Amino acid sequence: MAQRIPDGRGKPGATRQQIERRERFERARRESLRPAGDGPIIMYGWHTVTAALKNPARRLRKLLATDNAARRLAEEGITPRLAPELVRPSAIAERLTPDALHQGLYLEADALPSPAVESLPAQGVVLVLDQITDPHNVGAIFRSAAAFAATAIVTTQRHSPDATGALAKAASGALEFVPLVGVQNLARGLAALKQNGFLVVGLDSSGEADLATLPLRAPLALVLGAEGKGLRQLTKETCDAVARLELPGAIKSLNVSNAAALGLYVASRQLLSA
Repeated sequence: MAQRIPDGRGKPGATRQQIERRERFERARRESLRPAGDGPIIMYGWHTVTAALKNPARRLRKLLATDNAARRLAEEGITPRLAPELVRPSAIAERLTPDALHQGLYLEADALPSPAVESLPAQGVVLVLDQITDPHNVGAIFRSAAAFAATAIVTTQRHSPDATGALAKAASGALEFVPLVGVQNLARGLAALKQNGFLVVGLDSSGEADLATLPLRAPLALVLGAEGKGLRQLTKETCDAVARLELPGAIKSLNVSNAAALGLYVASRQLLSA
């Protein structure tokens, strides 16, 4: 039976294994919140890592692979530019949070270059995230953005997760296809987009217009706010329009990553038919 460590109040505490798992989780959590540019980013999982391996612009630093994963890489004709270090699955798991599904691949790499918001081409659809902090949501938004061929994703440099760890895993390789643009001030970033010809539309459940009936044109920037808080007031005031996604059911709001996917779908259909 595992020995429990007293919690200081005379009651049985956690086992040493539970304490070590908690400490490992906290280390990984702090790593995922590391400021951008401070050392390599962490990527794990089959789709995330193989997409990075295929991207010639991604500078690779360390690649760990289990025997099974290395065999699968060879079977699928993927030859990494960096020779993998063959390890047991536990050697990867101990570097990650307890719930991380690494599928036998772990990669440390440099972040991709981040273009300036002023340099974005005036075409297609750009997603703008107003202080969305959950890495799983942001990763899922990246995946939808890649699926709909979005031009870029714009976030604030603060109050946004770095493109590493859980975010990269949730993005499932989309980080290699959709540029991430960081801005110090979101209102100024939106102003720069507008100056470059973008129509800026905020998505909010309180929006007066239905996005499907709003006259849209490219280049278009769709702005999404954090769950619960929604768009900040200054962000709303900077937008050309604030629209809602008209939903027929009893619940009138969606998870922000689902809202991003639906907003991209509605906008893409309208732009294609224009």
